[in-house]
Amino acid sequence: MNQCKVFVPVGALGTGISAETCERGILLQPDIISCDAGSTDSGPYYLGTGTGKYAREAVKTDMRRILLAAKMLGVPVTVGSCGTCGSDYGVDWTAEICNEICREEGLRFKIAKIYTQQDPAVLAAKYQAGKIRPLEVAPDITTETFGECSTIVALAGAEPFIKALNDGADIVLCGRATDTAIIAALPLKKGCNEAAAWHGAKIAECGGLCTHSEASSAEGGGGVFLTFDEDGFTIEPVEENSKCTVYSVSAHMLYENADPFCLTEPSGQLDTREAVYTQLDERRVRVSGSRFTHASQYTMKLEGAASAGFQTISIVGMNDRRVMHNPLAWINALKAYAEKQFPLLGITEKFSFDFKPYGWNAVTGEDITIGSYIPREICVILTVTATTQETATRIAKLFNPGLLHFPVKPGEQFPTFAFPFSPAEIERGQMYEFRLNHVVEITDPLELVRIVYNATEET
Repeated sequence: MNQCKVFVPVGALGTGISAETCERGILLQPDIISCDAGSTDSGPYYLGTGTGKYAREAVKTDMRRILLAAKMLGVPVTVGSCGTCGSDYGVDWTAEICNEICREEGLRFKIAKIYTQQDPAVLAAKYQAGKIRPLEVAPDITTETFGECSTIVALAGAEPFIKALNDGADIVLCGRATDTAIIAALPLKKGCNEAAAWHGAKIAECGGLCTHSEASSAEGGGGVFLTFDEDGFTIEPVEENSKCTVYSVSAHMLYENADPFCLTEPSGQLDTREAVYTQLDERRVRVSGSRFTHASQYTMKLEGAASAGFQTISIVGMNDRRVMHNPLAWINALKAYAEKQFPLLGITEKFSFDFKPYGWNAVTGEDITIGSYIPREICVILTVTATTQETATRIAKLFNPGLLHFPVKPGEQFPTFAFPFSPAEIERGQMYEFRLNHVVEITDPLELVRIVYNATEET
């Protein structure tokens, strides 16, 4: 029977792989070590700048453990969405880290760098040819949108990983990829059940998030180990105090997925409605019965971000009882006062501002019946966005006196609030927004990716 064992040491490269996790994973004798390294969870800034959010030292520490384990076992490594956003820079940055480790440890590997950052001109042509269509809640776009984006990536499927492995790569570093493709690639290459490969990869994409630890009363943590075969897959935790249960495994289909049973991939759709989850023992769960249907049209998801101006913020804390009774009345009065002062600044460029009253309704934005809830204190964040940093800061400074002393009602004694920082204006620099949430139709899974092979620089 075709079989493939995959060790997923952590949910995201750079978030911490313990030595104990690696040791236990090595003892289970995997055929490959696979790890995700990014996402769009932290907003458009990282995609807009093409940079990563995790500390270089943390990524290097995790990668060192992975490479040493891979060398000891003689198995390949797959990493996807390098550098958080999966830009070309993120791939090269991760490869540079691997080269450093190899020089320090005396290791030598063949690296495959899979680039998935896109040429705006190529995508504009595909858009004009009707090959790009929106996903749900996608913004409206034109042919010019592609050139306006500072970074565009396409999510790779399993095919580029499989090609790199077929070409003898020891380490596969991919730009933006589906979380599942990173893990499913070798099981698919080895002839394991196709639906199981995608289903198991979905469950393990975030490492130990699909496990349960009673010792810490916390979900997740650590790594997981999958054994794929021609009928299904078995999953187990790597941590000693964790366990996989039917509940923790089946529930992960809900994670970051609009449908609790179906998952769309570039090549088709996984359907888990007839999946059977079996508790083999206290720690392991067996899954079978999933189905995978190939799509008539291969697609890759596009993610693009563009500049949204420059931003300055001010933060103020307050617990004045007059304001606490109805914070929005105070905010609206301050807004009205400030709008009368804007002409004094002589600003002609476009700008916007917003208030977030944390402790009132900043998270939900829901209306609150006045008198039904009176907070003890709130934190108000003023956000000003403009086409230049200078303008954003000038507008934020106009609000400064009001944020410190603006009265609830005209004629009453001034209240006093508190800025936690001095200066009160904090320049956040250039901001970005997502501009693409679309799919592009292609005829060849490798059409929009580039693969480059290099040997690491062993000393």
